[in-house]
Amino acid sequence: MPELGLFPLPIVLVPTERIPLHIFEPRYRELIEGCIENGEEFGLVLSTGDGAVHDIGTRAAVAEVLEVLDDGAMNIVVEGGERFRLLDLTSGRSFTTGIVEPVEDEDEPPLAADVERATKVFRELAEAADSDVDLPDPSSPLYDFELAARVDFAVSSKQELLAMTSPRVRMKALIGLLETALEALRLELVLRERASRNGKVSPLEPEGEA
Repeated sequence: MPELGLFPLPIVLVPTERIPLHIFEPRYRELIEGCIENGEEFGLVLSTGDGAVHDIGTRAAVAEVLEVLDDGAMNIVVEGGERFRLLDLTSGRSFTTGIVEPVEDEDEPPLAADVERATKVFRELAEAADSDVDLPDPSSPLYDFELAARVDFAVSSKQELLAMTSPRVRMKALIGLLETALEALRLELVLRERASRNGKVSPLEPEGEA
């Protein structure tokens, strides 16, 4: 089974997502420099506060080197690829390594109605946020992850999506997250608009009351 260089971070990278990283620790500079030189990927895994790492992570490729600083630190952009399951941590390098295996999805495609619902809620969320983010192709086999990559979900929620192996269940879970995000954003906009009128935040009146 393949050994993969690992980069434990308090973030989650889903397939197709691009994120910027600032690389400054010598051991992880060694990891990233090797990946750039050899055209290899590394594994990004969620690291919790107690130092433990989750067993489901994402292969990451360096998509762009934005800047190399005088002290050797780098600002890069990485892109998420295939998911993996961490079977065992290994040693022998300055950076963390591990034995991994691919994570395969079950043959349970999302329901067409759920794809339509996710698309609708995502568009409403983008409009409410006044964002010009592009809508991915709904026919893409990674459509759920492509949508998740465009929304700033909580780390725990993204990790749960990452670990799901049923596309049908994952799409339903994504819809729930999108609907919650839309509701929270709309409430925030209402409170912000009320505060701008009189400098105070007025309690929302129960529905049906004038």
